[in-house]
Amino acid sequence: MSGDGQDLAGAQREHWQRTYGSQPGMYGRRPSAPARYAAAVFRSAGARDVLELGAGHGRDALHFAREGFSVRAADFSAAGLLQLRQAAGEQGLGERVNCVVHDVREPLPLPDASVDAVFAHMLLCMALSTEEIHAVVREVRRVLRPGGTFVYTVRHTGDAHHGTGLVHGDDIYEHGGFAVHFFPRRLVVALAEGWRLTEVHAFEEGELPRRLWRVTQQVPR
Repeated sequence: MSGDGQDLAGAQREHWQRTYGSQPGMYGRRPSAPARYAAAVFRSAGARDVLELGAGHGRDALHFAREGFSVRAADFSAAGLLQLRQAAGEQGLGERVNCVVHDVREPLPLPDASVDAVFAHMLLCMALSTEEIHAVVREVRRVLRPGGTFVYTVRHTGDAHHGTGLVHGDDIYEHGGFAVHFFPRRLVVALAEGWRLTEVHAFEEGELPRRLWRVTQQVPR
């Protein structure tokens, strides 16, 4: 990553730490629609364990745990994961949820072929360069078992915020302190090379509304 990219990554890490600290449970307790979808897909595929990247304060990780999965929840915000640990304990899910502070710019701290399913709601469209996004997906592929499923969501170039706000290059734009990498369709296609791409589903979320794709792909057996 360039010096400017490293500066942006550090600024975003600090911004998320402050945000989770000042707005506990900022996304609420209810799971996201993509997480509800993913839980059903993972169950039908026979998955037993789920790795969530960008778990934040854990509304989706807790949903996976309630659905019976063993969950590894990773995020670069210790403040967010502290809230997740506390909520898991309060809900009697502490044994099902394992939290790890981790920046996806680094290799995943897991062995090859060690998880059944991976979920990432808007993690890939954070302040990551295209090169870093490809590296993250390679790591996801490495840790998934044959036949494993990856469900991720990203804001795309049809979103109202694309092309506006503070410009960082590489389709990254910043609004209100939050930097977003908006995905063109060609990036989704490129990330699915060597996978079995089963669905690219367009949906909207939030008040703007944000426009996203929900992508489902599997490691061939």
